[in-house]
Amino acid sequence: MAKNSILVTGGAGYIGSHVVRQLGAAGESVVTLDNLSTGFEAAVTAGELVIGDTGDAALLDRLFAEHKIDTLMHFAAHTVVPESIADPLKYYGNNTASSRTLLERAHAHGVKHVVFSSTAAVYGIPPDGKASEATPTKPINPYGSSKLMTEWMLRDLALAGGPSYVALRYFNVAGCEPGGSIGQSTPKATLLVKVACEAAVGKRKGVSIFGTDYPTPDGTGLRDYIHVEDLAAAHLDALDYLRDGGKSSTLNCGYGHGYSVREVLQMVERVHGAALSITEEPRRDGDPPVLIAATEKIHQVLGWMPEYDDLELIVRTSLDWERKIAARDPSAYWAA
Repeated sequence: MAKNSILVTGGAGYIGSHVVRQLGAAGESVVTLDNLSTGFEAAVTAGELVIGDTGDAALLDRLFAEHKIDTLMHFAAHTVVPESIADPLKYYGNNTASSRTLLERAHAHGVKHVVFSSTAAVYGIPPDGKASEATPTKPINPYGSSKLMTEWMLRDLALAGGPSYVALRYFNVAGCEPGGSIGQSTPKATLLVKVACEAAVGKRKGVSIFGTDYPTPDGTGLRDYIHVEDLAAAHLDALDYLRDGGKSSTLNCGYGHGYSVREVLQMVERVHGAALSITEEPRRDGDPPVLIAATEKIHQVLGWMPEYDDLELIVRTSLDWERKIAARDPSAYWAA
């Protein structure tokens, strides 16, 4: 009997591609749907890649019918916060409206389980800097709002007899597959570790610290950085949990502790073996002083056991990948 397949939307992107790799290694049958607007064909290392949009109902109907899909892992989204503020309808169109079409067609074809890529941006600025799943959701930008709306759709569809789901609220994702097979090649990246490593190899002139007067030990913002391989493993744990009959759940995905901007930059300098060109800028509107995950629930519900909780390893894997891009290594991939 043919094995059921998993549809991974956005599986050619940074996080999705790491999940596809782990699914393939676990022997799962995987179909990736990606429009390659920010993803890369070479990043899809398992299963079949279909180029198309998550909002294309006719294409979705064909994929669900042809591939015996019983699980959906949904990563496809725009993710740049400043862009979401400048062009909110782009984010509501793709992250929310296309997700609605995707969920509608998945439900119509009897999909049983959904693992959803959500974000800590749904919390906005938690008063004490630490967010648990019970912390009120108060997004302060369209990116966070567009993701929260999809969480609501999942919740309400499940209550109406739709698929069970796990929504994973990511904190600051960083790092690359330690073997160097895939990595983060997101164009115009805004994530600190990626930006700093690009500066280290000369792709950028330098890196900026936005805000040096926060009420933190060194005055710069504290964030919870999670290695992408641990995050990807949480998706496979969520899949096992749902297959075992687990109830729908929303879970934070972070390490439960943080590093400051200065600590991250110092680690990049240490691993790179040279100083970065660093400028200090005023605070940016909407940046919380501290944003750390409360992680008790994900450990209890999924039994998730991270293996890469190490800032040096996060930086080293990121820098190794950035050096491959800088050297135009044919085993790497990047935007022209």
